[in-house]
Amino acid sequence: MALIVLAADKGAPGVTTAATALGAVWPRPVLLAECDPAGGDLAYRLPGADGGVLNPGRGLLSLGAVARRGLHSEQVYEHAQKLVGGLDVLAGLTSGEQAAGLTWLWGPLGRALAALPHADVLADCGRLGLHPQINDLIAEADQVVLFTRASLDHVAHLRERLTLLNRPAGVVVIADPRSYRASLDEVRRIVSGWDVAFVGGLAYDPKGAELLRGQWGGRLDRSMLIRTARELAVRLATHVATPDQAPGRRQEPSSGVTR
Repeated sequence: MALIVLAADKGAPGVTTAATALGAVWPRPVLLAECDPAGGDLAYRLPGADGGVLNPGRGLLSLGAVARRGLHSEQVYEHAQKLVGGLDVLAGLTSGEQAAGLTWLWGPLGRALAALPHADVLADCGRLGLHPQINDLIAEADQVVLFTRASLDHVAHLRERLTLLNRPAGVVVIADPRSYRASLDEVRRIVSGWDVAFVGGLAYDPKGAELLRGQWGGRLDRSMLIRTARELAVRLATHVATPDQAPGRRQEPSSGVTR
């Protein structure tokens, strides 16, 4: 189905929280893949399906160990785990040092994720620019989405990153709920004329982000984080869908977030 890269530039807000929130409400089957070469923390910040911690040794690290003999999309789920509520995740590296021996992995991984037959993939690539080899994965993406804040310094970094990407990208503004629509309108005005596929938004909601770390349920579903994530998820899924993949009724809950 579709590979969607989620990333940010220097100083931009948490991509992992955004990726997890989107995965929780995605309107089709989805895999959340932690693809940040600098290392990730899903294995330590979110509970597994049994309520315990995820296995940090199972995920990108274990997939990389077998991928030297060739990597195929059907191998990906052999190294995935489930979060509480059922969201499938491919846990990332636990440190940037592990990426040093896997510089060859990102291109084959991107091709395998893009060819996953029965699920979209949200690839959390963290902050761009520190590990150029991640560009091999980004090249395989159906859509790149960059996260920013509605401030001049963040938008300036965004413009530089869009220039370096040399392809249309979606822009998502992490905005204060008190000025949510105004922030989105301001960024739309600034990026007018740039090579931007769309401008969307996600609420800056620390309380909602904290709820996302625990047992997902009703309080989280009413949070601004999830309310805006649901709107953004439908928009993104529609943007990358082929006619036979158009978002309709969501599959049986993979996240446990009330719908």
